[in-house]
Amino acid sequence: MRAMGKIIAVANQKGGVGKTTTCVNLAAGLAALGYRVLLADLDAQGNATMGCGVDKQQLEVSAYDVLTGKSFIKDAIVAVDETGLDLLPGNSDLTAVQVELMNRIGRERVLSEALAMCRDDYEFILIDCPPALNILTLNALVSADSVLIPMQCEYYALEGLSDLMDTLHNVQDMVNPDLHVEGLLRTMYDNRSRLTAEVSSQLLEHFGDQVLDTVVPRNVRLAEAPSHGQSIVKYDRGSKGGQAYLALAEEIVRRNR
Repeated sequence: MRAMGKIIAVANQKGGVGKTTTCVNLAAGLAALGYRVLLADLDAQGNATMGCGVDKQQLEVSAYDVLTGKSFIKDAIVAVDETGLDLLPGNSDLTAVQVELMNRIGRERVLSEALAMCRDDYEFILIDCPPALNILTLNALVSADSVLIPMQCEYYALEGLSDLMDTLHNVQDMVNPDLHVEGLLRTMYDNRSRLTAEVSSQLLEHFGDQVLDTVVPRNVRLAEAPSHGQSIVKYDRGSKGGQAYLALAEEIVRRNR
């Protein structure tokens, strides 16, 4: 494993695909395996922050302050639990970042410069991107070594995926030539559904080994965990959802050896 943190942006322009669920639970899974992990919440909804048990309404310092130069990143990071998982929290203040950075030269590199200050403290840094292509997502893609793409196996999934791949190629061409796809993660997977099986086989046909072996099933316990401010690893490690995200963490580690 590299000494400095591998930065993985968890992104999909389509909402409701399990992006934040994946970010929180993969981070917890990696921490449970003994890795030092930072989860950066760049989504103004602040769901990853709440899912880690941190009240987004009570933040004194957040990702917004880091991106706008009002705070150093190390002053904004909070320890989530004793496993080695830390959080750069986010909330609705992030909606103002777009405007505040509009006229700033190098605005797409603000997050990259901030993460450089703490990168060697972690083995993995995961970024929860907003479900849109804006200055926050661009900052994440410029910072990242790779992109993890959660997606449902449903009718419009492949169409949305081609848009996202176009975006990644543009970022590679213009600002981050080393960016690559960490993997495509099939989420909310229903193995009884014929459509799920069809879309899954199309994904494998088009993307081959970029499709991760791990699939995340639909799981009630997985849906309940955020309301308790806990990852599934903490809430119900033995559930199907818990086992899936621990398996995903192990697969990501294997791919980065």
